Amino acid sequence: MMTTQNNSDDYVIKVNDLITHFGDRQILHDINVNIKKGEVMVIMGGSGSGKTTLLRLLIGAVRPTAGRLHPATSGSINILGQDITRMSKREMFKMRQNMGVAFQGGALFSSMNVAENIQLPLHEHTKLDEMTIKIMTRMKLEVVNLAGFEDLMPSELSGGMIKRVALARSIIMDPKLLFFDEPSAGLDPVVSAELDELILRLRDAMGMTIVIVTHELDSAFRIADRITVLDQGQILITGTVDEVKNCDNERVQNLLNRTPKDETIDADAYMKRLTGEA
Repeated sequence: MMTTQNNSDDYVIKVNDLITHFGDRQILHDINVNIKKGEVMVIMGGSGSGKTTLLRLLIGAVRPTAGRLHPATSGSINILGQDITRMSKREMFKMRQNMGVAFQGGALFSSMNVAENIQLPLHEHTKLDEMTIKIMTRMKLEVVNLAGFEDLMPSELSGGMIKRVALARSIIMDPKLLFFDEPSAGLDPVVSAELDELILRLRDAMGMTIVIVTHELDSAFRIADRITVLDQGQILITGTVDEVKNCDNERVQNLLNRTPKDETIDADAYMKRLTGEA
């Protein structure tokens, strides 16, 4: 594993020796990565690399575990000075007030209009009056260039607009951390580039630390301060865009060049899998 880390202690996310399993299958192997305040960290990897699992761990949606064969919980995820893997549900609920999460498909409620979707975190975590909530909603719609669209339903929005609404909801409480899953997925190149620029403006204007999971190389290279490349649950490199591009690791270059895996099939092992003997 190759990593490039700053010596500063100014990190808002510290992941140390993180291991997790689903059942007996190990998904992540000894993950170590630090994310500095105000930077955009992109997590990349092919399908099944573990990048989405890592994101879910970072937001506290799942907890690390070494599985049935090795039952001890392994590793730590320190966010804003606290290890979220040891938190109670109440403590995690409070921590999430510092986090904004924009999911891949937007995760908007189809029965609610744009404004109502954006306002959900405020109703959940605050006791603000309705007028203040409406003003804050309109402010965030201005930020994502959707002013005047608050009464539309999700079914009336384009894919790019859904991403923007999800982004507005994720920043409605001015979080310190923003997690974004596949922001460019399903978007045309022009809309994708516009969303990338919006993410960078948010980082600069609000001073947020942003963690993005993506498989879109152009987007990753455009917005990342640093990139972490995962493959088969392992970190191959954490570094700047140039460091990743120039990395001599074959698996990294295969990902960047979209080179298919040259997999050799063991006939006996293949038959055992088919018959359930493996």
